[in-house]
Amino acid sequence: MELWFTERHTPYVKFSINVDRQLYCGQSDFQRIDVFDSKEFGRILTLDGYIMLTEKDEFIYHEMITHVPMAVHPCVRRVLVIGGGDGGTVRELVKYNTIEHIDLIEIDELVVKVCKKYLPQTACRLDDPRVHIHYEDGLKYTRRHENEYDLILVDSTDPFGPGEDLFTKEFYGNCYKALKEDGIMVNQHESPFYENDAEAMQRAHKRIAQSFPISRVYQAHIPTYASGHWLFGFASKKYHPIRDFNSAAWNVLCIPTKYYNTKLHVGAFALPTYVEDILKAVE
Repeated sequence: MELWFTERHTPYVKFSINVDRQLYCGQSDFQRIDVFDSKEFGRILTLDGYIMLTEKDEFIYHEMITHVPMAVHPCVRRVLVIGGGDGGTVRELVKYNTIEHIDLIEIDELVVKVCKKYLPQTACRLDDPRVHIHYEDGLKYTRRHENEYDLILVDSTDPFGPGEDLFTKEFYGNCYKALKEDGIMVNQHESPFYENDAEAMQRAHKRIAQSFPISRVYQAHIPTYASGHWLFGFASKKYHPIRDFNSAAWNVLCIPTKYYNTKLHVGAFALPTYVEDILKAVE
């Protein structure tokens, strides 16, 4: 008998992966957590039935949410990661020796525990001495901080359930205040392809554009996310993602990556016309 994991992308579209076995199933105070093993994608983390990452393609998401802003901001010392309990974003951040302090805000402690046990590929650097994990709500955390961070990475789940508050106007305003005068915020921006996802992306973009003077969107191809076409939001108080991008300085660092590079950086901000139209409608 074959075992398949299936995620519903729309009422008319399903995405399925053949899995060998289920390694973990648990219910936290916030969500259901499952880990599967598969031949094609390796281990798979799902929350409430939605794919958060697979071992085969997680590097795309984590590199693009991290290295794009790191190649723009000239001096990142303090970083706030909201969500990201799987550890993949932290793994990319600690490649930079210049980063002195990383606060990871994860509402669900069980996610971290499960990932440390079953997904060491992403959780391998959560014990870095620069990383400080706080198990609390990201919205509440940002209310208490002002002028503290050079970079905020919103590595959230989708805009419902535990991650719903991380897509509100208040949250983005709190992030603006928590950043220093030249700070950058990057968030996972959903997909523009299916109607419901595109509407969620529009709402987030409108709220971010209302809070930040510079607000741009870039893209990546992530095969196991809905439609495979995924967006990230780049919001900044000062730095433009292209005009202030220093490719030579980043290349000198020799940061190891499998997806991100400085040529891709520029190209990622060149969006399809239909995506530009969706964004312009709310700007």
